[in-house]
Amino acid sequence: MKHYVQMTRRKRIIIIICLIFAVTLFVPTPFYLFQPGSVEELSSKVTVEKGEKAEQGHLYLTTVLSVKASNIYYLAYGLLAPHTDIQRSHAVKGDMSEKEYNRWLAYLMKSSQENAIIAGLTAAGEEVQLIPKGMIVRNFSQNSKAKGIIETGDIITKVDGRTIHATEDLLVYFKGKKAGERVTVAFDRDGETKEEQVELILLPGKKSQPGIGVGFEEYVEVKTSRKVNIQAGDIGGPSAGLMFSLEIYNQAAGEDITKGYEVAGTGTIDKDGSVGQIGGIAEKIAAVDKAGMDIFFCPMDLLPGDTNEKEVKAEVEKYGYDVKIVPVKTLDEAVNYLDRLPPKS
Repeated sequence: MKHYVQMTRRKRIIIIICLIFAVTLFVPTPFYLFQPGSVEELSSKVTVEKGEKAEQGHLYLTTVLSVKASNIYYLAYGLLAPHTDIQRSHAVKGDMSEKEYNRWLAYLMKSSQENAIIAGLTAAGEEVQLIPKGMIVRNFSQNSKAKGIIETGDIITKVDGRTIHATEDLLVYFKGKKAGERVTVAFDRDGETKEEQVELILLPGKKSQPGIGVGFEEYVEVKTSRKVNIQAGDIGGPSAGLMFSLEIYNQAAGEDITKGYEVAGTGTIDKDGSVGQIGGIAEKIAAVDKAGMDIFFCPMDLLPGDTNEKEVKAEVEKYGYDVKIVPVKTLDEAVNYLDRLPPKS
């Protein structure tokens, strides 16, 4: 009898443990895990029409593996795994829904590729034409009436039938309006054109300026003298911009700027070739060292809040990574650095 009671108690404990495991398996956590991703060669992803791909070395983009900690077991793994950064969901995507966040990442990659085409071809001495196509929604002010009607990643093309090319177009038109009035906003979302009424508010910090309380970026179509095809696969975000532009320049200029070196890097790129800060640089340099790269380009720290250069140098010193760190603030600086290198022996 005593043995039977012990067996029954043991079964209950096992059942309770299984139930706890089953329940917690489906309880999401508000965290993302970031780990070293891949180091991917670029000449197979980028093709410039009539460009040269003969390289002794190679140029590489770097990625970070982003995983949503969908339960506490993923989170526990992240706490134990090396080179893993854990961030709250709000720090990663703010108030955006998962759909808005994915749409924004897709736009950032598209914009990054377009900026890389502009910067790379311009550096190679070619002309590039930019055609304004509207304004893409980046974020919302706290009291905006547009949130829930318009979403992050929507492309606003018209307001009350007037074509919009720049933020200034909106500000000028809204000066004749009052807070509380409604305007008709036309926008594109995932390839579908929509029209909605949006109530105007007084913009934060601008008591006399009405608006819809939305932050924008210019959305343009890029026309070039020759086609540039970029196959990025499922890579998202803007951090490959610098390396895309280097590969485009390399093929368009018809010279092998690698000189036999294996060159990786990261950094956003603007249309004028300026290099910007990115996230996950500690994870990227870990992947770069593992891949055996010779050189790693990173964004130079220029502003008080910039940390990429300091962080990557600290990681190299901490872990003894054997890779040359080259901070740059423009595409031209990266090209000039490679131009000055002797061929790899």
